[in-house]
Amino acid sequence: MKNIVVLVSGGGTNLQALIDAQHRGEIAAGRITCVISSNPNAYALTRASENGIETAVIRRRDFDAFDDYDAALTKLLREKKADLVVLAGFMTILGSQVIRAFENRIINIHPALIPSFCGEGYYGLRVHEEALRKGVKVTGATAHFVNEICDGGPIIIQKAVAVQNGDTPEILQKRVMEQAEWKILPKAVALFCEDKIKVNGNKTEILE
Repeated sequence: MKNIVVLVSGGGTNLQALIDAQHRGEIAAGRITCVISSNPNAYALTRASENGIETAVIRRRDFDAFDDYDAALTKLLREKKADLVVLAGFMTILGSQVIRAFENRIINIHPALIPSFCGEGYYGLRVHEEALRKGVKVTGATAHFVNEICDGGPIIIQKAVAVQNGDTPEILQKRVMEQAEWKILPKAVALFCEDKIKVNGNKTEILE
């Protein structure tokens, strides 16, 4: 049984998708053991507490140097015995210490089909604003491993979502969450916990 530690900053809708999937028995080989927030007021912490999940808070602003924060987060994740780290709306940059310590053990969900609309500055509504500005007919979400390149790690699962006439960034964001993010993030976590993801360089192979 693998220990899953989820990093959050806000409302925690992707965290809730993971909790719901766990309750349905869809993450059979892992369990969410801790939720760590960069924001002490994040509603995601309430979601965790209501489901009996341990919580912790670590804020970048409490550390003078980024390297000190990076080291503290690495230490905290090790203390929580994290086998897998999941970024579910975590709005603080991860440092190289954390990324190296948990190589191919950090999964992020991005609200677009990487390599489209990704990289530095592409988060939240901006992703969907750019998709609509470009006039794409299909967008979606990507679950991927995290490396030191922003949104550049090996892709695990992608799911497409149609763009519809009259979409606003807010409407499209909601559809991508409901039809893609909330489905593929729990699936990627389940595959990891079942040792069904093989990483070859910057590509993954899903094992049967």
